[in-house]
Amino acid sequence: MLSLLAIVLPIFALILAGWLARRTGALGPHATGELNRYVVYLALPALLFDVVANAHWAELWQPDFIGAFGLGAAVVFVGTVLLRLRRRPLADAAIDGLNAGYANTGFIGFPLAAALYGQGALPATLVATILTVCVLFAIALVLIETGLQEERHPRRMLASIGGRLARNPLLVAPVLGALVLLAGQQVPTPVESFLKLLGASASPCALVALGLFLAEPRTMQASARRTVAGLVALKLVAQPLLTWALATQLFHLPPPQAHVAVLLAALPTGTGPFMVAEFYRREASVTSSVVLASTVLSLLTLTAYLACVH
Repeated sequence: MLSLLAIVLPIFALILAGWLARRTGALGPHATGELNRYVVYLALPALLFDVVANAHWAELWQPDFIGAFGLGAAVVFVGTVLLRLRRRPLADAAIDGLNAGYANTGFIGFPLAAALYGQGALPATLVATILTVCVLFAIALVLIETGLQEERHPRRMLASIGGRLARNPLLVAPVLGALVLLAGQQVPTPVESFLKLLGASASPCALVALGLFLAEPRTMQASARRTVAGLVALKLVAQPLLTWALATQLFHLPPPQAHVAVLLAALPTGTGPFMVAEFYRREASVTSSVVLASTVLSLLTLTAYLACVH
């Protein structure tokens, strides 16, 4: 519990820093959007490129782990999107799908997996991060762009969506990183240092932006609160249970690897959905509440899971 608390507390501290900065007037009303644009256009693309370009095939090729963790996240994401499509446009349903299936593997997963299972758990955590931050994120962006597309002629609509996606830094960066990986090239040391410095600011800045957003006075309707509760339950309960079933019953992962898969699936919602909601100017109050509530409640759910397996 103490090790988990030590990892999660800095997250709350960064959110609080953003909240205080807005409430005291140190940062103005436009800070949330501008800081979020910095993350989307600079920091996060640098992080995505760096993660993919410096991956190793031997570490990435873990088909059973990919199946257990990836399929668990995919089922929760797709199921949430289909469920929310009854009442929400496609773009908003895709963001809700991210809320339910986007685990905070980068900011919490790496230190927590290393603290509990040692350095041997880090390759699997890297795989989970790529699946979440690159693959799941990319699918959600395609759905959002499709949902926002007003052009109804199929050929022109596809061309417009393709053009927008080709200019999206969150998709371009990992693709370029994959090209470097496939070519077997090493990123030059000065460039690597630049990418690590820039990429390291992605999560902290996103959390500060979340605090800025939460500091703005707003009211949430009862239906929105029910939505938040449902999405948090999907993230903290449904996804890890599904991942456990897949890992143990379908893919028969060894116990240590299965525990890592379930642990990563049980992590709270990361800041990615909030960044997307802000970037596309969708209603971000539900997303910000999911990120905050799932992070707080994960202290209980993760502790309960760890108590069961240790």
